[in-house]
Amino acid sequence: MPIATPKQFAAMLDAAQAGNYAYPAINCASIVTINAALKAFADAKSDGIIQFSTGAGQFASGLNHKDAAYGVIVLAEAAHRLAEQYDVLIALNTDHCQPKAADSFLKPLIEATAARRARGENNLFQNHMLDASNLPLEENMAISKEYMKLCAENEIILEVEAGVVGGEEDGAAGTEDTPEDKLYTTPEDMVAVYESLNDLGRFTFAATFGNVHGHYKPGAVKLRPEILKQGQDAVIAKYGEKAKMDLVFHGGSGSDLSQIRETLGYGVVKMNVDTDTQYAFTRPIADHMLKNYDGVIMVDGEIGNKKQYDPRSYLKKAEENMAARIVRSCEDLRSVGKTLYK
Repeated sequence: MPIATPKQFAAMLDAAQAGNYAYPAINCASIVTINAALKAFADAKSDGIIQFSTGAGQFASGLNHKDAAYGVIVLAEAAHRLAEQYDVLIALNTDHCQPKAADSFLKPLIEATAARRARGENNLFQNHMLDASNLPLEENMAISKEYMKLCAENEIILEVEAGVVGGEEDGAAGTEDTPEDKLYTTPEDMVAVYESLNDLGRFTFAATFGNVHGHYKPGAVKLRPEILKQGQDAVIAKYGEKAKMDLVFHGGSGSDLSQIRETLGYGVVKMNVDTDTQYAFTRPIADHMLKNYDGVIMVDGEIGNKKQYDPRSYLKKAEENMAARIVRSCEDLRSVGKTLYK
């Protein structure tokens, strides 16, 4: 099955909203991690989202170039081919892109989708994120409107954010010392976002409710899921039940499962997963290196063990462990067995 069409992705979001579940959105930066995500979604019989950051694009484009848009196009094209082997729907998204990078990152990607559509092919991407949350809300919405129009012309859903997700994740806005009041989106903000973008096309909204990028010990992150309910209630009170927003949960690593699941009842349909899967990928590699030190390192002039320093020997372990962690995310978000693939 190829990557989901725009209509199929819209149906995925509708189904998640109606069914009180969400899709894990897995950050990937290589074919190995793309394969891990695809295996996991297939094993869980869950539709899902694979996404790429500007940093992933720079990584994928090679040491001599570091061209984020080019690298992401390479990854997306690979994902299209690899997804054909599976019987679940996969949507492709780009993660945090700040306004200063949008011209050189988002616009080339939207143009790449437009070129595919002109040839009668499926969208390269079904979703893009413009993260202008570091700007005042009025400025944020002004630039979001510009990109909403470009996306809507190509049946791409735009993800926007207001408020600041604390911590740092691959260049995303926010720092560990972000003022507490900035970590919570107000009901007034949610109404303003809805009013600014609703007539331009479909969008998803990354509201902030104390979430922080990165991984912290239990109790360190003070989530307030009720913030999402308050915002949704404000929008619905003014514009009716059909105005309920499709929300995105950023910075969920280490969150209490009960709070994750509470957000599903408030309209969260997508949850970004990066830190947890990075660790899941790296842990088996570290284990392999420590247990096979004499094989992967030519100690004291010895020849080592080619089977142990062959990258495939440890990358496959990493891929398997990352896939298992993604299945757990599907379980947490209650998307297991709910694929719309037919």
